[in-house]
Amino acid sequence: MALLKFKKSQKQTVSTKDFNELLNGFSMEIMPRTAEKIDNFADILPTDTLIYIAHIDGTSIDDMVKTAVRLKNEGFKVMPHFPARIINDKSTLTEWIERYSSEADVRQALLLAGGVDTPKGNFESSMQLLETGLFDKFGFTDLNVAGHPEGNKDIDIDNTTKNVDMALEWKQKFSERTDANMGITTQFAFDSKPIFEWANRINASGITLPINVGVAGPAKLQTLIKFSIACGVGPSLKVLQKRALDLTKLLLPYEPTEILGELTSGKAKNPNSNISSIHFFPLGGIKTNAEWISNKLTKNTKSA
Repeated sequence: MALLKFKKSQKQTVSTKDFNELLNGFSMEIMPRTAEKIDNFADILPTDTLIYIAHIDGTSIDDMVKTAVRLKNEGFKVMPHFPARIINDKSTLTEWIERYSSEADVRQALLLAGGVDTPKGNFESSMQLLETGLFDKFGFTDLNVAGHPEGNKDIDIDNTTKNVDMALEWKQKFSERTDANMGITTQFAFDSKPIFEWANRINASGITLPINVGVAGPAKLQTLIKFSIACGVGPSLKVLQKRALDLTKLLLPYEPTEILGELTSGKAKNPNSNISSIHFFPLGGIKTNAEWISNKLTKNTKSA
């Protein structure tokens, strides 16, 4: 079996087979405006890849549905975001779900609170969206929710994890009393240690939902730091800050090889972990991220 070697300070080697198994089945996040830069997604990604469509405040539902229709037509599975705090009311939520269902044949969704401080209407949490029963009514079968390995200061202003933990416990119980296929998709991070500590902790509390770990794709260091601060990435941001102090790495693009290697090794040591797949945030560009994944899988396959 071929082995992948990572940085010299990392004594362990990583099984190519295990690395590929974790990387295969990845998902990727895009926005309508970034999707417009890609002529045909089938040229750069395996068809049937799950693609999340981020709904940023200010993006119209028309643009969201148009992007969903396009991706479906190009052969991809689609999971649009439903940010509770930018949805005005139940009528608006009904319209969005109905349009995704009827126009793009969407059956999957990521439900999250949303990145605005003040709710625009009646919703402020993904739990309230789930309680409407509308996703089941319109035939949605797969519902993911957000996970926060490094906490979320917008939800827990006291720097604890009390509220996010309670929310996950509620969602676990919701999955048990309904027939929805549910999972957790996390914010991206740059250090595997807090990810595994969080995954083990929530598992010990009875959370068994599969975890899709958020990972930042290849990008310039300055770009990653900017997005990390804007998205509220926690202590693992220190990994980037340390890299910025190393002049030999400062001008080189960041690649997620190291954290993926750590996740692979950790998963191999704990095969019962909830961690099931990788979700890429293509902060350095969709095409750049897609090419990196393709090259990594091709190279590993040849060396196996």
